[in-house]
Amino acid sequence: MFLAFQLSDIITVPFGWLLAQLYHLTSNYGVAMILFAVLVQLVLMPINAKSKKSMMKMSRLTPQMQRIQQRYADDPQRQNQAIQEMYKQEGVSMGGGCLWSFVPLLILWPLFAVIRQPITYILMESAEVAEQIVAVIREADPSIFSSNTYYDQVVAAQAIPRFTEELKAAIPGISQATLAGINFNFLGIDLGATPQFNIFSSSWAWDWAHIGAFLIPVVSAGSQVLQTWVSQKTNNSVVTDENGILDEETAKKSQQNQSMKTMMWMMPLMSLWIGFTVSAGLSLYWFVGGVVRMISDPIMTKHYRKIYDAEDAQRLQKAMEEDRIEAEKERIRAERRAANPDGITTNTSKKKLQKQQRDQEQAQRAAAAKEYAARKGIVEQEPETTCMSGIADRPYCKGRNYDPNRYGSDSTEE
Repeated sequence: MFLAFQLSDIITVPFGWLLAQLYHLTSNYGVAMILFAVLVQLVLMPINAKSKKSMMKMSRLTPQMQRIQQRYADDPQRQNQAIQEMYKQEGVSMGGGCLWSFVPLLILWPLFAVIRQPITYILMESAEVAEQIVAVIREADPSIFSSNTYYDQVVAAQAIPRFTEELKAAIPGISQATLAGINFNFLGIDLGATPQFNIFSSSWAWDWAHIGAFLIPVVSAGSQVLQTWVSQKTNNSVVTDENGILDEETAKKSQQNQSMKTMMWMMPLMSLWIGFTVSAGLSLYWFVGGVVRMISDPIMTKHYRKIYDAEDAQRLQKAMEEDRIEAEKERIRAERRAANPDGITTNTSKKKLQKQQRDQEQAQRAAAAKEYAARKGIVEQEPETTCMSGIADRPYCKGRNYDPNRYGSDSTEE
């Protein structure tokens, strides 16, 4: 199979090869589609795990985010800055969970191309040969085709065995494997047909083929509702406060919880609508993928919850230790207040304490010298001091500009 390279070929070529191998292995399109959906989900498991981890981390930080929003309700800029600082401290990227959850949706469209082009990806024919096969069968029996050309290969793949001679004449090199076509029958349901929504139309028949095709998109949408509900419950179970204690009330009021409630109904309704516009095989793929995700979601939640519970335990232990230290400090402060109810404090400056110690030592030496002199009968004479300022009470008030001759005698010569 040779295709002009496109970006989508990174997905369509390997997954198309995988679907072809599964079909040739099982010889049953339905079984191959179920195995294909399971393997695709296993391939996407690391991406889904990354998305789950980010969403659980965001859910866990919901109480802290709400406190920041309340604290800076009047300052949106400071609020965003505080939230970004919290995300950085906790190692969370803004919108990380949403971005990872979009990756499977981006892969879904190329996978849809694989499913709706079975001649190209299962029978391994080139795009030119596939177009020739569709053209030959359309010319032979145009009534089997609908106005929706997206599913021409699905219709033609089922009808190939009926037009073997015409295809051999138009395409001499066509292989016998291709001439065998593809059998889309699965448990009596034509997975290549588009399910009929209007059960009251004249073309509706109350047989298992029509009822089974009708139930596939309905059950697929229902499984998505259940899957979203399970995911919402598991995300709410990790919403904790700053001490790591489960906060159910905050979880119910969180913005993420409200978004999940909206998605619980919006996405399944879209899936239901699409399910009645595409082949039943694609709805079967969605249904099986949803079941796999519904099983893996609690497993991933349990795994990451152990990690987050350990972090919460450390946070709680740290908070309890800080509370103990603060309580001990408060006890000491209370004892000091009880011992000094008037609040009189002494100067505890290091230089002041050193000066007080020197003064005490000098006073002790002077007292000892005076006592010694008294015992020996030595009379100490007070040193004569001269008051330079002329004011006995203020002997040092002369200052730098003191001039003893500034004020002379008031007498003047007659």
